[in-house]
Amino acid sequence: MWFILSVRNLFRNVRRTIAIVFTVALGTGALFSFDGFINGVLKELKYNTIHANYGYGQINTKGYRGTVFEDPTRHWISNGDQVQEYISRIDGVENVFPRVSFSALLKNGNTTVGGSGQGVEATKEAAFFHSLNVEEGETLNDQPNGILLGRGLAQALRVQPGETVTVIATSTQGAINKDKFVVTGIFHTGSAEFDGRMFRIQLPAAQKLLKTSKIESISLGLKNLSDWDPVAKEVESSFPDLEATAFDVLDKIYYKHSVDWLKAQYNVVQVIILSIVILGIFNSVSASILERKQEIGNLRANGESVFQVMRLIVAEGGMLAIMGSLLGMAMTYSILMLFVDKGLLMPPGPGQTRQFLVTFSFEWSMVLFSLLLSTIAAVIASFFAGLKVAKMSIAKSLRAY
Repeated sequence: MWFILSVRNLFRNVRRTIAIVFTVALGTGALFSFDGFINGVLKELKYNTIHANYGYGQINTKGYRGTVFEDPTRHWISNGDQVQEYISRIDGVENVFPRVSFSALLKNGNTTVGGSGQGVEATKEAAFFHSLNVEEGETLNDQPNGILLGRGLAQALRVQPGETVTVIATSTQGAINKDKFVVTGIFHTGSAEFDGRMFRIQLPAAQKLLKTSKIESISLGLKNLSDWDPVAKEVESSFPDLEATAFDVLDKIYYKHSVDWLKAQYNVVQVIILSIVILGIFNSVSASILERKQEIGNLRANGESVFQVMRLIVAEGGMLAIMGSLLGMAMTYSILMLFVDKGLLMPPGPGQTRQFLVTFSFEWSMVLFSLLLSTIAAVIASFFAGLKVAKMSIAKSLRAY
């Protein structure tokens, strides 16, 4: 009976009901859209981090990443072929990318610039690491003496695709080795720091410069992100001298801190929106309840308890919240798909050199979360708005205005 009465009460003052529903719809729609855009940014960040440099994670010798060594190459993986063969057979692993990194001088004519190089199996990596965004020339693939340069590094050297660059590096024995490479292309990831120092050459060419057959790390391409934890556990249990590190730890400065900042920003906006929803509902419900003061007094005089009256009021608020939330999310989703279905082009962020596209990323969890928050906000507002009148003495409630 109390539920039926709650439903009927919603239609007693249609104008006020519509006002409350649209108040909730506006707040929920704003919350829903902001959540979708934040989700889209996080997905874009994750995708770029994985497919620009680190893969889903990286394998190194234990303690290698957190320690500064006088001779780092002594702590590289010496049984690289065995490790790669084993990892490639683990369920969930699609790609295995052995690498070495080293510091070198790059020379073009009278210009010499310091850079950080990666020796990679370029043919395998070309298909996976496609977020490097080659803007001139072509990516490093099967060219044995090719070199792929970051935009800032290429600008400092004043080179274009097809020109020759000399790479000078110190071998593991301390000798100075150098070799000539042809620039295949120039890439940019959007990170000014990364693009200003990085270059890539073939793994055999890098090992030849360094006079070593070891590999520094193994990056992994997986079927799904959820495969990382079981893969990492199996690698570390099978090779106790190795450790696996996920991409978000490897790129803590750019990716992890960006994620934490965006989530904190979302929490602040969420509090602001919910506060507006609560105040709007509280104002409308308070006016409605004060108009029904005598009705509530009659209910109390008829034997209804404070709890039963409050149950009626809170049920009304909850139903208003559900109707408003569903309406707000439906309208917001329709507007977004109609006008910004291809996303919004945003200016470069701090430390970035390119614009990025922010898209609305829909997930059903967003619907449930927005609906839950708005309903809780409406119930809280209805509770405090009705509590004063529900606890009022029967005689005072029945008194005419």
